[in-house]
Amino acid sequence: MSDPYASRTPVHEQVVDGFGTVRVLPLDPGADAAVIHRWVREERAAFWGMTELTEQQVGAVYAHMAALDTHHAHLVVRDGEPVALLQTYEPEADRVSECYDVRPGDIGVHLLLAPAGPGGGQPGWTARLVAVIAAYVLLGLDRRRVVVDPDVRNEKAIARFLGLGFAPGPVVVLPEIDLPDVYLPEKKAQLAFLDRELMFPG
Repeated sequence: MSDPYASRTPVHEQVVDGFGTVRVLPLDPGADAAVIHRWVREERAAFWGMTELTEQQVGAVYAHMAALDTHHAHLVVRDGEPVALLQTYEPEADRVSECYDVRPGDIGVHLLLAPAGPGGGQPGWTARLVAVIAAYVLLGLDRRRVVVDPDVRNEKAIARFLGLGFAPGPVVVLPEIDLPDVYLPEKKAQLAFLDRELMFPG
């Protein structure tokens, strides 16, 4: 089967023994909107706040993000199959900066995993995928610490991050953002942090 993503240049590529080749591609709002729309409309993605959006609206959200210097979206592909949506951002340019003391070298991450395939989730699958993403964010982008801010009600995501070695931070309330191009409702979030030294000692 041919890889429909083969012609696209990754910002990070890594071969993981027994797992496959993982490539982190800059998101193409036009080409990737259908895949992302399929994921975000599912009930499990409710905390992304996009379940009611059309495919065109999802594309517009990411076209807007593509115009920003501080926020970036990526499609993570494993052996030619899309497996995750990765968003990175500069915390000082985000509302999260109002809720904690941003350190030099911090980078914010939002991660949405693709639905499990017909065989269901495989043990260790998420950990291996996140290790590749961490290598890109912490080593490839030369950052010191990752910050995540899942909704406090999203217990599954919080448990996943803590299980992967993130240290819990405070519970905070991210303020509402109401701009012409962006609307984000107030969000009660559990901050969590992952230090580069912990993930990649030495």
